[in-house]
Amino acid sequence: MSHLPVIVGFGGINSAGRASNHYAYRRLVIENLNQQDGDETLVNLAVLMGLIKKTDGTGDKWLDAQGNAIELGEFLTFHRELILSSTLIRKLENNLFDNSKLFQTNHAVLSPIEGETLSFTLATRKLPENIPGNWQVTPLNEKLSKIEVTGNLEAMLPDSYKGSVNSAGQLPTGFNPAELYPSRNHPRSLQMTVYGASDAILSMGIDWETITSHVNPDQIAVYAGSGMSQLDYNGNAGMLQARLLGKRVTSKQLPLGFAEMPADFINAYMLGNIGKTGCNLGACATFLYNLNQAILDIQSGTHRVAIVGNSEAPLVPEIFEGYSAMGALADDEKLSALDKLSTPNHRRACRPFAENVGFTLAESAQFIVLFDDALALELGANIHGAVNDVFVNADGHKKSIASPGIGNYLTVAKAAAATKAVLGEEALRHKTFVQAHGTGTPQNRVTESAILNDVAAHFGIENWPVTAVKSYIGHSIASAGADQLTSSLGVWKYGLIPGILSSQTIADDVHKQHLDFLLAHRQVETTSIDAVILNAKGFGGNNATASVLSPTITKKMLARKHGAKAFAAYQTKNELIIEASAAYEKKSNSQAITPIYKFDHNVCTGDDVKFEGNNIKVTGQKLNINLQLSNPYQDMCD
Repeated sequence: MSHLPVIVGFGGINSAGRASNHYAYRRLVIENLNQQDGDETLVNLAVLMGLIKKTDGTGDKWLDAQGNAIELGEFLTFHRELILSSTLIRKLENNLFDNSKLFQTNHAVLSPIEGETLSFTLATRKLPENIPGNWQVTPLNEKLSKIEVTGNLEAMLPDSYKGSVNSAGQLPTGFNPAELYPSRNHPRSLQMTVYGASDAILSMGIDWETITSHVNPDQIAVYAGSGMSQLDYNGNAGMLQARLLGKRVTSKQLPLGFAEMPADFINAYMLGNIGKTGCNLGACATFLYNLNQAILDIQSGTHRVAIVGNSEAPLVPEIFEGYSAMGALADDEKLSALDKLSTPNHRRACRPFAENVGFTLAESAQFIVLFDDALALELGANIHGAVNDVFVNADGHKKSIASPGIGNYLTVAKAAAATKAVLGEEALRHKTFVQAHGTGTPQNRVTESAILNDVAAHFGIENWPVTAVKSYIGHSIASAGADQLTSSLGVWKYGLIPGILSSQTIADDVHKQHLDFLLAHRQVETTSIDAVILNAKGFGGNNATASVLSPTITKKMLARKHGAKAFAAYQTKNELIIEASAAYEKKSNSQAITPIYKFDHNVCTGDDVKFEGNNIKVTGQKLNINLQLSNPYQDMCD
């Protein structure tokens, strides 16, 4: 019997805020929430942004950023628009870099005035190691030398230019993950990893030590990474730029730049995990690639726990320029022309399935925790849903590596078929919706809508609800699928499918005969949606689509598999977990959370590994690793 991968925790950070307890989701639909839920969302964001905090984290007295006592209701009323405008897609802020003054160098040839000699002074220690043949160097003193050049001098002149793209899905204004733990010059993506993975783990309401006392260490897996690696100066960018900028490469830039480093950080500095680890890269489908690997582990029974997620921090000048050179981004000029305005509307930069001009880069770190169904019941875990299946297909032969192909037809069709297999035909037709890849590019609106429309027609779906979360938070590349998942989980608690509010009308070339593009929030009964289809289309022909089941369906499946008695016992245990999760929420809503970060903590060496019969005992691990393995090829052996 297969094991069901159950979602027992989720968390992270993106431009909508903190993911756990559906806060980022709530930001998307805040205008439709009741006052209590709306105010809680504003408080959560205000704490995240450093605008307010409680004195001791538990009392009722609130302080503003300057330490002055405030009345919370008045503060939220006065600062509501500031908080809201400091989230989601907006004009790029200059805390990461000044987009109006980006550094560049221009190659120049300096020639002397006729009849004169080109000469200058230079600090002796700055002389090139290989003196050009047309230089004559004369020491002036202990520090300076005079250089006389015969003929021309080639030079690189410092200059600056103005970035053409000024829209981004940037983390909420004022939030800086580096300030929350000893970040030690970590690249931004890894800072976000520490925060986001901590949020997911702490959201469970179950201590990690409790999990490791029930699960063998080699039955835990971590799949995480960043699709484009760490490309700010503390990572690969610094390694590549340092010498050109007259600086030195550090010992950290190369190792911290590896794409799988988010998983390495979770293992080494957060959990002390010695189980399975990895990062499966697939451009914009990367999260679903890793989710696929995790559910295969759990379904097969080889692993009982998996942490899956991605962290992407692509808001660096070179990435903007690279995508701009492809014509893929919505730049200021194209946005202004689209709206026939002199000033671009940065807030509505991403317009999936409407008349649009390109996608919007975003940063995000999103993580989920999966248990097998038996462990979820045993520990009384919160159940947010379950992953039915994930399908991955390539495009086949291509003319352009960046152009779409046929692979996404296969993944969407198989995800729909897998949903039908579990829920039945009627549920697929009437109780599902689609989180489209929905990048906001002219090409995507045509190709993805054609795929969804054809699949809907094949399965007899007349008006398949389609939305696209990138319209709010932008495109976070590797984390995009995780953004889709964590935002969709909120639908099953609040009964609101976030609409594509940035798109006012659907473009004429969009296929829509069997689709219902949601241009406004859709109110639904929380039990009327049994599954969501998450779709991802990546550069290079990387396609993935997932079928995710609702918590109601998940609980019904677990009760049927394990029996009423076992499920009743689970519900009793779950009451304590709900209380623990609520305690985390209460604390994190009053002051900035302290992420899990354990540097130089319980480091093991070879002396900590002991062989005992058919087991390996590792110091600090409560359970052993079993060496008595079965032969999977028994029928092929003597």
